[in-house]
Amino acid sequence: MTALRYRVAGQRTQNKHQRRLSSNLDYAIKQVQRHILYPVKLNFLIFTMATDCEAWLNANPVEAGDLRDSFPFGDEDNTFTGNVDNEINGNWILAPTGSIHEARLKAKVKRRLRKNSSRDSGRGDSLSDNGDVVRSVVPPTSPKGKLLNRRSRMGKGRGLPKKGGAGGKGVWGTPGQVYDEDKVDVKDPNYDAEQESCIYETVVLPLDEETFEKTVTPIVQEYFEHGDANEVAELLAELNLGSMRGDVPMLAVSLALEAKASHRELTSRLLSELCECVLTAADVEASFHKLLKELPDLVLDTPGAPQMLGQFIARAVADNILPKSFIDGYKGRVDCEYSRAALDRAAVLLRMSRWTGLRIDSLWGSGGGQRPVNQLIKEVNLLLKEYLLSGDTVEAERCLRELEVPHFHHEFVYEAVIMVLESKGNRTLQMVLQLLKSFCASTVITVDQLRRGFERVYLDMADLSIDVPCAYSLLEQFVEQSFDAGVIDKKLRDLCPCRGRKRFISEGDGGRLKLESC
Repeated sequence: MTALRYRVAGQRTQNKHQRRLSSNLDYAIKQVQRHILYPVKLNFLIFTMATDCEAWLNANPVEAGDLRDSFPFGDEDNTFTGNVDNEINGNWILAPTGSIHEARLKAKVKRRLRKNSSRDSGRGDSLSDNGDVVRSVVPPTSPKGKLLNRRSRMGKGRGLPKKGGAGGKGVWGTPGQVYDEDKVDVKDPNYDAEQESCIYETVVLPLDEETFEKTVTPIVQEYFEHGDANEVAELLAELNLGSMRGDVPMLAVSLALEAKASHRELTSRLLSELCECVLTAADVEASFHKLLKELPDLVLDTPGAPQMLGQFIARAVADNILPKSFIDGYKGRVDCEYSRAALDRAAVLLRMSRWTGLRIDSLWGSGGGQRPVNQLIKEVNLLLKEYLLSGDTVEAERCLRELEVPHFHHEFVYEAVIMVLESKGNRTLQMVLQLLKSFCASTVITVDQLRRGFERVYLDMADLSIDVPCAYSLLEQFVEQSFDAGVIDKKLRDLCPCRGRKRFISEGDGGRLKLESC
C-alpha cells in the first residue's frame, strides 16, 4: 500500500514537470512567432531551454509515448538542441547566467528607442556598449518641437496635414475650392418634379391699423432728426402697407402738428418726395380728406390745427401733389367750422401767392440746422436790434427759441458783445447785460455757449480795436459788470485782454503812467 502511494506521488510529480516543460516551450515558440528576436537573444534562449530539458530528462527518464503526448509538435526538440551549436558572428556562444540578464536589458532599451524614434528623432539618442542610453549634446531645433512636429506619433505618414488641410471638423474643403450646384437626382425617392418650377419669395404680411401706427411712427420721428427723405422712402418700401398706404400722409401731418415749425417744413418736403415713389396723388388726396374730418379731435391737442392744416393744404397744392380743384370741391358743403377755417386759410395763401408773389415753398421756414450761417447771423442781428428798440426780454427769448439753433447760441453772445463795443453808450451796455443775465437764468444760453461767445470776442479784439479805438476799455468795463452781475465767472474775467502799450501824459506829470483810453 505504501509502495503504491509513493508510485502515485512520483507519477504526479512527473506529470507536473511535464506540464511545466510544455508551458516553457510554448512560451518560447510564441515569443519567436510574435517578435523578431535578435540572433543573440534567440540562441541564448534556445540554449538555456535545451539545457534545462536535457538535465531534467537525465534525472527523470520518461517514456516516448508520454513525451509525444506532451509535445504535439513532434520531434522538434532535436531542432532546438541542434541550434545550440550554431555559430554567431564566427564565435561559439556560451551561455553564462549573467549574460542572459544583460541581453534582456539591451533588448528592452532597444525596443524603447524604436518606440520613441518618431518623437525623439532630432535628439541624437544612441545606445552604449553597457546598454545605457546616451543622449546627444545637440539641442533641439526648436523649444516647441513637440508642438510644431506634425508627424504621427505612431511612426507613420510624412507629417503632412490630414487630407491636404481639407479634412477635420468644420472644414469645407481646400482653400479656393468652388462647389457646383447639386444636381437633382431623378431616382431619389423624395424627388418631386413640381419643385423644379417653384419660385421661392419672401412674403411680408400686410400691416393692420395697430401695427401700422407702431411701425411708421418711429420712422417719421427719426426723420425729424436726420431729415433724409430717401431713407424714409426705403423703409416704407420694405413694408407691405396694403390698404394703409393712404394713411402715411395723415400720420405724418398729425405728428407735425404737435412738433416745431422746422418739422412741419420737413413734413411738407417728405410728402413731396414720397409722392413720386411710394405714394400716389390719390393717396395724398384721401389723407387730407380724412384730416379735415378729424379736425375736431386734432384741435383738442393742438388749438392752432385748422390754420396749420390750411398751410399744409396750400403747400401741397403748390408742390403739385394735390389738385387745384381740391379746395373748390368743398365750397358750400362744409358744416364744421374747423374745416371751414382750414380751407379758408389755404385759399387765402394761394390767392396771396398768385397776386403778391408769396413763396409757398418757404411757408414754414427752414429748419435751424439746415439754414445757412449767413442767414442765421442776419436773424440774430435783427433780433438784437428789435430788443434794443422794444426792451421786451420775453419776446427776444421767444424769437431765439424759434431759431432752433441751440448749438449756435454762442453767435448770439458774440454779436451782443460786439454791439456793446460799437454803440459806445451806457444804455446799450445795460440792456445787453440784462438780456444775457435773463437768458442765463432761464438756461436758454448755456455756460459753454456763453464762454465760447466771450472767447471769440477776446480773439478778435486786435481787429476790433482798429475800427473802435477804445474797444479794450469798453470790453474791460463790460466784463467787470458781467462778473459783478454773476453772468460770467472769475476765470473768464481773467482771460479778458488789455492793451499792453502805455504812454506818458506829459513831462510835467512827474513821470506818471496812464492807461490808454478814449
